[in-house]
Amino acid sequence: MTTASPTGPRTAAPAYAARATDLSKVHGQGDTRVVALDRVSVGFGQSRFTAIMGPSGSGKSTLMHCVAGLDGFSSGSVRVGDVELGSLTDRQLTRLRRDRIGFVFQAFNLLPTLTALENITLPMDIAGRAPDEEWLDSVIRTVGLSGRLTHRPAQLSGGRQQRVAVARALACKPDIVFADEPTGNLDSRAGAEVLGCLRDSVRASGRTVVMVTHDPVAASYADRVVFLADGRIVDEMDEPTADGVLELMKSFDVRFRTS
Repeated sequence: MTTASPTGPRTAAPAYAARATDLSKVHGQGDTRVVALDRVSVGFGQSRFTAIMGPSGSGKSTLMHCVAGLDGFSSGSVRVGDVELGSLTDRQLTRLRRDRIGFVFQAFNLLPTLTALENITLPMDIAGRAPDEEWLDSVIRTVGLSGRLTHRPAQLSGGRQQRVAVARALACKPDIVFADEPTGNLDSRAGAEVLGCLRDSVRASGRTVVMVTHDPVAASYADRVVFLADGRIVDEMDEPTADGVLELMKSFDVRFRTS
C-alpha cells in the first residue's frame, strides 16, 4: 500500500506488526477511577526493535499487556497484523497468542525438570506441533545455547536461563515478541547478552520485538524508544543511545514537576 504526497512521490505506508489506536484502559469507577492508558495511539513496525519506557505507573506494562492480548482494554482498537483483538473470543485470543506472539518476562518461567531444549520446544509440544528443525537450530545459534541444550535450569546461570526463555519465544516463529523487563533479574553482563540476543533476532531473522524497560542502557539496544507518562505517549526517539535516553528522561522529571 502507498500513500500520496501533495509535494512529492508516493511513498510506502508503514507496515506494523501490531498497533493501538485511541487505546484506553480504566480501572474502577467514581472516586476509585484510575486511567492507566489515555487514548494511546502507537504502531510497532515490522522487523523493528521498540522499547517502551516511562516512570513507575506510567502505563508502559499496561500498554504492552493490552497490545499482546494478555489484558483487556476499555476502549479503542488493538490489531496484531490484520487481526483486531477486540473482535476475538477468549479461545481465538488464546490461539493468537500461542501461534503468533512470543513472550519473555522478568521471571524466566522455565520448568526445572526439563532440559533447556525441552523448555524451548514446550509450547509447540503442548500445541501438538513439530518444530521447524532448521529454524530451531538457527534460533539456538542466535542465543548461543548450542552446548547447553541438555542442561536443566538449575545447571544454567541466570543469563543462560533467560536466553532459553528468549529461544522459547522465538522458536514458534512468532510475528512479534513482547519482552517485559527481560533483564530485571540479571547482572549487567548477562543482561547485555540477552539484549544482544533480542537485537540479533530482529536483524538476522526479521522478528519484531517490543520491550518494556526502565533501563536506558537496555533501551539503547532498540531501534526506537517510546516514552509514556500518566498513561500517554509524551515523546519518541529513533536510534537511541543510553545517554540520550537518560537526558530525555531527566527532562520529563522537570517537565512534569513544573506542569
